[in-house]
Formats: sequence, structure tokens, C-alpha cells
Amino acid sequence: MAETQVLMERLENAVIRLESLFSDSHKSIGMECGAVNGVNGGVAPYVEAFDRLLNGSVAEFLRNSKILEGDVKIHAEMVRAAFQAQRAFLLLVSQYQEPQESEMAVLLKPISDKIQEIQTFRERNRGSKMFNHLSAVSESIPALGWITVSPKPGPYVKEMNDAATFYTNRVLKDYKNSDLRHVDWVKSYLNIWTELQAYIKEHHTTGLTWSKTGPTASTASVLSTLTSGQCLPPPPPPPLPPGPPPVFDTESGKDEATTSRSALFAQLNQGEAITRGLRHVSDDQKTHKNPNLRAQGPPVRSPTKSHTPSPTSPKNSPQQIHSPLLELEGKKWRVEYQEDKNNLVITDTELKQVAYIFKCNKSTLQMKGKINSITIDNCRKFGLVFDNVVGIVEVINSRDIQIQVMGKVPTISINKTEGCHIYLSEDSLDCEIVSAKSSEMNILIPLNGDYKEFPVPEQFKTAWDGSKLVTEPAEIVG
Repeated sequence: MAETQVLMERLENAVIRLESLFSDSHKSIGMECGAVNGVNGGVAPYVEAFDRLLNGSVAEFLRNSKILEGDVKIHAEMVRAAFQAQRAFLLLVSQYQEPQESEMAVLLKPISDKIQEIQTFRERNRGSKMFNHLSAVSESIPALGWITVSPKPGPYVKEMNDAATFYTNRVLKDYKNSDLRHVDWVKSYLNIWTELQAYIKEHHTTGLTWSKTGPTASTASVLSTLTSGQCLPPPPPPPLPPGPPPVFDTESGKDEATTSRSALFAQLNQGEAITRGLRHVSDDQKTHKNPNLRAQGPPVRSPTKSHTPSPTSPKNSPQQIHSPLLELEGKKWRVEYQEDKNNLVITDTELKQVAYIFKCNKSTLQMKGKINSITIDNCRKFGLVFDNVVGIVEVINSRDIQIQVMGKVPTISINKTEGCHIYLSEDSLDCEIVSAKSSEMNILIPLNGDYKEFPVPEQFKTAWDGSKLVTEPAEIVG
């Protein structure tokens, strides 16, 4: 286990050195090796094609992100690093045979770490003015996982591209008439995934194909590939010997550990004689038999065991407290971290405004007038009453939500939510309810001056009718 940890650290350090070399020695995105347009004849054709994608659409995206600056620029640099990690993996695939499944997870870790970093950055910057930009990238960057998909990785990338489009449409709506730089940013970002789909269709239609020659890929082999240089890599070397055993800081620490273990086993081997060293405790020294001891305070802890809380213990780390927020930021109403507030009201709404409600618990919000869209994210026991929404009302990652429509709304989306009750008005009966990965959903329809409750199906049955799959709600017979 310790040996694997050492190899992992060496692998991560090698990736960091690789990124540094790319950044310092290449002109555009760091993939040129002195050849025209960054094409290096010493690597596999599909690695060359990937380099052209990096020097083309990815580089264009980086340039547009630098123009916008701020969070978008920082996020784009993370995207660049993720693509570089994927390029390194493709180079490995072209030189080595497919590894065991256990080794594959280790080899994919640099890419998965980059994806996680990109998504974490978005979560930590929910208050950013460029949140829709960050969301577009965060929701679609898992497309880099196409290397693990077979037999058709192309449609997977398209699915991730569609996830980005949901947020890029918001960016276009906000900026298409005011700042065309954001429009260029959207076009360049979506173009990355369009070109990646074309690249996959040409070179990896049914998935990645590992080299048929050379040694089997391993953690040691990827270190060899990453540190041997990026231009004209030599033929695959023979398998490297296992990495060195973990090195302890001092010999004394090793001797002390050995001595402690020997002493422990010697004590255990005493059998019944092990209790001879225990001290007899009389009744007057027992807390439960002597009320005077209980009155003196808690018992003294043994000096042989430290009770100092660990600085990394999650139980002792103070929970971060956020201040409640209800404000209009540009065209976005931000309602965040409200607790036990049942009198929240927003009255000055406009058609171009949106509302984002985040981590509100045991609270109720009333929105008057007409607004573009409303998003409820990570809320618990939250109630929403609104007049009219011209776009969509979304409920994401929430629990025990109640929504009452006073006017009209075309679409309500429920995603990853447990418990959602929606009260429709007479004018909103044509509303479409779209749900996924959710449970305990009920729609209440006004009938004869009262509401009648209708559950949204959670179980479905699918059957082949001879030409296509047919899916319909499953009727539970009880």
C-alpha cells in the first residue's frame, strides 16, 4: 500500500513537470515541438490529430477566456491542464498495451483529478458574476471521460455538450445584445466538443485501442513516458523494476516501531499472567460507589493516552457559517442561506431577471410580478409562491419543497429531489413537469374550489414492441 502511494506521488509530480514544460517551451497551448502547426511526426497519428485540436479550438477558447479575465480565465487554465493530462494519456495508449483494470484507475487519476478541480472551482464560486460560464464548463468537462466509454464514445461527448448548452444559452441571453465577447466565448467553447466528436469519429469510433506491441502499461511506464520528453519519444523500454520501498525519515523511528511491536506480542503471550500487573481499585476509589468522587468533577484521564483532538478531525472543525443573503445582483436575485424565515418577499421583479435560491431551510419566499426563471438548489423544507414565470422553474438537489403557482409557468423541472409538491393554478394547467432521479412528487390540481392530488410516477416498465422500446408508468398492485 505504501509502495503504491509512493508511485502515485511520483506520477503526480511527473504530470506537474510535464505541464510546466508545456507552458514554458511552447507558443500557443504548449503542444508544439518545433514542428509546423505543432504536428510531431514521431507520435501516433491520433496523437497528432489531438495536438491539432489543442492548438486550434482549445487555444481559441483560452484566448477568449483571457479577454473576459477573472474567474473565467482561471477556469480556462484548469481546462487547459485537463486536456494536457488527456494528451499524455493518449500518448501512453499509443506506446503500451492495455493494463489490468486495477492499474487503469491509477493511470486515469490525473485526468479525473483535473475534472474534479474544475467542478470544485465552480462550487466554490457560486456568487461569481460569471457563474453561468463556470457552470457550462463544469457540467460538460466530464466529456473527457470518453476514453473509458465503448463502443461509442462520440454520443457521450454530445450528451455532455448538451449539458453545457443549457448554461451557454443563459450566457447568450444575458450578453448577446450588450457584450459580444461573451458570444465569442460561447462559440469557442462549444466548438471544442464539436471538434472532439469529429476527432473521436475519425480515430476512435468504437473506443480507445491500445498498442499491440510494447510492454503492458503500468504506473512505472507512465512515469517513463512523461519524463522521457514530448518530442520523438524513444521505442517503449522494457518493463521497469518495482519502485523503491517506502523510506522512513530515520532509522530510530523504524527501530522504535519494531521494539514496540515486539513488546506488544511479548505481553500478549503471557496468557493469564498478563493481569498480574493490574492495580486493584477499592470501592472508595470507584466513582459509581462513591458520591463524593462524582461531586468533585469528571475523572482524571490516563496520562498514557493523549486526548488532544486531532487538528484534522471533522468533528472538531467549526462549521462554516454563512450570512443570509437576499439581493439583486445585476439581473439575478440571489436568495441564499435563509433559515426559519417565512416572510421573505420580492416585489420589484422584471421580465429579464432570474432568481437563484441556494441552501435555504425551513423558509418561504413569495415572488410577485413576472420573472424569467427561478432555480431552487440545495434547499430543505422550502416553500415558494410566485405569480408568473416565462421560462422555467427548476428544483435541484433539494428535499421537501412546496411550490404554488398563482399565474402561469410553461415548465417545471425536478432533478435529484426527494419530496416536491406543486400547486397549479387554473391558468397553469398546461404546464409541463419534467422529472429525473426524484421521488415523492405530487401535482395538486384545482377542482371545484379545492385541490386534488396526483402523484408523479416513479417506476416505469419498458418492453420491446417489435420495432422500438416502449416505456410507460408501472402500475403497482397492492
